[in-house]
Amino acid sequence: MSTSRTELRNLGPTEGAGVPESRPSRLTRLTRLSQEEFARDIWGRRALLTRRVSDFSDLFSADAVDELIARRGLRTPFLRVARDGSTLPESSYTSSAGVGATISDQLDDTALWRQFADGATLVLQALQRTWGPVAGFCTGLSTELGHPAQANAYVTPPQNRGFDDHYDVHDVFVLQIEGTKRWLVHEPVHPDPLRDQPWTDRRSAVAEAARSTPYIDTVLEPGDALYLPRGWLHAAEAQGEVSVHLTIGIHTWTRYALAEQLAASALAALRDDPRMRGSLPLGVDTPAEEIDIVRERLLAAVTEADSAPSFHRARRGQARPAPLGPLAQLAAVDGLGPGTPVRLREALEARLEGPRLTTRVGWLDFPETDLPSVIRLLDGDVRTAGDLGVELVGRLLRAGVLVPADR
Repeated sequence: MSTSRTELRNLGPTEGAGVPESRPSRLTRLTRLSQEEFARDIWGRRALLTRRVSDFSDLFSADAVDELIARRGLRTPFLRVARDGSTLPESSYTSSAGVGATISDQLDDTALWRQFADGATLVLQALQRTWGPVAGFCTGLSTELGHPAQANAYVTPPQNRGFDDHYDVHDVFVLQIEGTKRWLVHEPVHPDPLRDQPWTDRRSAVAEAARSTPYIDTVLEPGDALYLPRGWLHAAEAQGEVSVHLTIGIHTWTRYALAEQLAASALAALRDDPRMRGSLPLGVDTPAEEIDIVRERLLAAVTEADSAPSFHRARRGQARPAPLGPLAQLAAVDGLGPGTPVRLREALEARLEGPRLTTRVGWLDFPETDLPSVIRLLDGDVRTAGDLGVELVGRLLRAGVLVPADR
């Protein structure tokens, strides 16, 4: 199998492969690059193949696939099934949950086995919500990159492919877990697609590009990682054994998204302008002078608009905070004392704006005397309730902003 025109980092086995997730950078674990190197040379620009970068078995495995399908009671849309480029109807692999659960779309493990044995690819979706190790990794990676992350697993029988050549509207990191899979990657036909610009809008261009010489033609083996910016065409086929790989999707914020937020803020301001709410004259077909008036007022509103608050609200809504165990949280509240160790809950997108702390779980206002303690806790370090103030810590534990921590 050849590799042509590939942005390839094949540096051999990494010393200490299988680096635990507690290492500082998840991005380095996927690429061997620092965040600065990745941002400068790769991010959003070109594909990157990194051989034997890490042992990913701590994140996911074939046993995890069986556990999720056979024992976790998953429902759609946490799984979909594809064969020969088409997604199968949910009714072909779901059934009633039986006594005690009045739902009709639980995964049917027998039906899934038959579909898989017949060549279908199983896609376990949103693993950042259903599998702890993947959830923790995605939370950390999202924090590092500043963009939301989610994860799917693709389980493909030997010599089969689930999907035809296509592109995604988000960046992806592909982590080969088990088996091998041949990947064909082509440069974009529509660089940097927005979320409402799917590959199906350019089906013929994608098909034509897929017939050209690939940018990457390679077989991924366990421990290999592949980064693809949004818009890069790809198709993959399992080789002589079952392939399991993780795809971590990075749902990038774009300048267009910022423009949407800015325009929305400007339009909201124009609602308070009596002249903009006024009716156009009778008997005219939108004269040029009226358009000029609107353009002038709109430009002024854009110039004056502060879209940061709406942007941060939108960003907070794009993901969820790290998991919170209600029993552990209650135990921390009931046993609270000066020596109780606590830390800021991860992935809260916490921001202190004046006396108000805004997070993904709501907002809280604080008296000025509490602000130094609130500022200290935002660094994420483990602190004691006595260091921050027992009463303040109790309030933040009950609000789900702080969680119990181990020293």
